[in-house]
Amino acid sequence: MRNDTMRALDDILVLDLSRVLAGPWCTQMLSDLGAKVIKVEKPGAGDDTRGWGPPFLTDPATEEKGDAAYYLAANRGKHSVTIDMATPEGQELIRHLAAKADVLVENYKLGGLKKYGLDYDALKAVNPRLVYCSITGFGQTGPYAPRAGYDFMIQAMGGMMSVTGEKDALPGGGPQKAGIAIADLSTGLHAVIAILAALNQRHRTGRGQYIDLGLLDVQVSMMSNQAQTYLVGGKAPARAGNGHAAIVPYQAFPTQDGHLIIAVGNDGQFAKLAEVLGHPEWAADQRFILNRSRVEHREVLVPLLEAETRRFPSAHLLDALERRQIPCGPINTMDKVFDDPQAQARNLRQEVPHALAGTVPTVASPLRLSDSPVIYDRGPPLLGEHTEVVLGDLLGLDAPAVEALRAKGVV
Repeated sequence: MRNDTMRALDDILVLDLSRVLAGPWCTQMLSDLGAKVIKVEKPGAGDDTRGWGPPFLTDPATEEKGDAAYYLAANRGKHSVTIDMATPEGQELIRHLAAKADVLVENYKLGGLKKYGLDYDALKAVNPRLVYCSITGFGQTGPYAPRAGYDFMIQAMGGMMSVTGEKDALPGGGPQKAGIAIADLSTGLHAVIAILAALNQRHRTGRGQYIDLGLLDVQVSMMSNQAQTYLVGGKAPARAGNGHAAIVPYQAFPTQDGHLIIAVGNDGQFAKLAEVLGHPEWAADQRFILNRSRVEHREVLVPLLEAETRRFPSAHLLDALERRQIPCGPINTMDKVFDDPQAQARNLRQEVPHALAGTVPTVASPLRLSDSPVIYDRGPPLLGEHTEVVLGDLLGLDAPAVEALRAKGVV
């Protein structure tokens, strides 16, 4: 029987020592699944992304700028506690919290927490059941391990920018990063997978474990078929713009008033496309009859297709293609994404509570669980919003004790 009050991870306590994106993206997803996530931030400053704007959330009463949209995107549902881990008292508070936690996530540079006595070996001694996830640019081993790692450089080093962007010989060609921080976001997702696996392992053994995640490792793995193409064929793939190295036609095509995507995945779909464009004979042409032939004769076929798609308004061509069940779609800006009937039917925009603004819009989680759904009842926290409550509930500190720590700059 369904129980709407039950969440998949509502018995899991996560201590979040991460900031910026990869770690917070991981812990936001754990929060969406019901985990209680305690985000530890530096007093008076907090996560760097609180200031990464514009735009900023604005206090409706005073018009003062609050947190940046960047921060709001990755910190839904967490409890913010301010602790200065550079102080002995702050380190002790974090050790006490780690003793009660199921999971700890951090993204400090190699050895960054060891000097504070907050590394895995130190915390394992006080909590053998702790699942400790470290996220760094290059992992814990290898010659690059001490280096800082940022998404942009990791996209370059991991091969992403060698296959993203227009062909080198064409105008605008050359290296191009993805429009989102794909290395950070992918690492956050992989961190969730590893953490859930480690928690399941703990059910069998009673022991936690250490998780070593490197952005470069993740980015190389995300190259998937492109990496495998090199490993099997021995030739590094090149940039192909909006085209696909192994499927034709599978790219953006011009119309009377813009562009749209046509993604033909098999020979039957190509035959239907040829009919829609008024050239059914193309499906019998030996140069185009099979996908492998269309790939070989790409330079002939694509201009023929473009000449025909230019004759149609985008909406008209999309309708004709959809009626024939040919995969296609518009190239939406974000306003059109959220206006799309499918996005609205799936409730991809949600509103969550916020202590400053009342509510704040957020992008829905893609995780749809029938018996333990994501519930949008907790928004991104203000800096230190839950310090007193968390230290009181978990560590038993009363108000005077917290105020004494605040007076010393510890919290």
